Amino acid sequence: MSSVPPIRNNVRRRLPRSFYTRDARTVARELIGHILVTEIDGIRTTGRIIETEAYLGTEDHASHAYRGPTNRNRPMFQAGGHVYIYFIYGMYYCFNVVTGGEGRGEAVLIRGVEPLEGIDAMRDRRGKTPRRDIELTNGPGKLVIALGIGSGMNGADLMTDARVRIEKGEMLPDDEVVATPRIGITRAAEFPWRWIARSALKPRRST
Repeated sequence: MSSVPPIRNNVRRRLPRSFYTRDARTVARELIGHILVTEIDGIRTTGRIIETEAYLGTEDHASHAYRGPTNRNRPMFQAGGHVYIYFIYGMYYCFNVVTGGEGRGEAVLIRGVEPLEGIDAMRDRRGKTPRRDIELTNGPGKLVIALGIGSGMNGADLMTDARVRIEKGEMLPDDEVVATPRIGITRAAEFPWRWIARSALKPRRST
């Protein structure tokens, strides 16, 4: 995969609320190419978003929002631009961006990013030494660990939170992005609501 040069923080800006308050499928596609940023204990880590999955509200059988609001999924029913984090397999957190208007229950799972800044910190957090930088963050569980994302960010507002945000990058054109069925789920898996940068289409483990 080609590397994208880091862009300093004073050049980029946060994506606005209006970017997120749209249909989850639109947001999932258009997030490809933008930059996920964390600043934890003074350490800045960033990665270009290369893989996403959309989950709709109560009409989507695969969505955590399918049965309506619960204590677990309550952040999904906030206005677009908030964070929803959940725990899976008793091992991994997953980072999601809430989309649509308040009460919709939609979100986009960030499944993979390409490391840009803070790669040494990412390696320290992973506690592993993969041969390629991309292997630090090419799965939803991997990227959460590498970027220092934790359960304390659940419900965070991407407009104002100092720890996590998504900054404007360069949205990839359609010929560089592939839409596929969602993966790792058993219900409603046939919908082509997963988007991935064509350059990232390589066999890999998802966590």
